[in-house]
Amino acid sequence: MGKNLEQWLIAKKKFGLSDAQVQMARELNLNPKKFGSLNNHDQEPWKAPLPQFIQSIYIKRFKREAPLEVTSIEDKIKNEKLKAAKKKKDKAGRRAAATSDKPTII
Repeated sequence: MGKNLEQWLIAKKKFGLSDAQVQMARELNLNPKKFGSLNNHDQEPWKAPLPQFIQSIYIKRFKREAPLEVTSIEDKIKNEKLKAAKKKKDKAGRRAAATSDKPTII
C-alpha cells in the first residue's frame, strides 16, 4: 500500500471525513499532514470545520458541489494491489517466454 494512501486513511479516521471529502481534498492536492492546522479547534471561531472548509474550496475551484465519481480510499488500495499483482504476473510470464525462446547451447 502506498504511503500516501495510508496517510489519507489516517486523516479520514482522525478528522471524521467522508469518502467524498477525502477525494475532494486529494483533487485539491491538500496535504493530509497539515489537516491539524486547518481543523477548527473550537478556539478559533472564524475557522470553518475541516469538512466544510474542504467543500467550500472545492466549489470555488471546480464550480461543482462534489466529485462526479466518488471512490473510497479502501477501494483505491485494493485496486492498486490488484494492479501490482497483475503487473508482476505479466512480467513473470514475459520472462518465462523470453527464456524459452532462446536456443540452448550444449
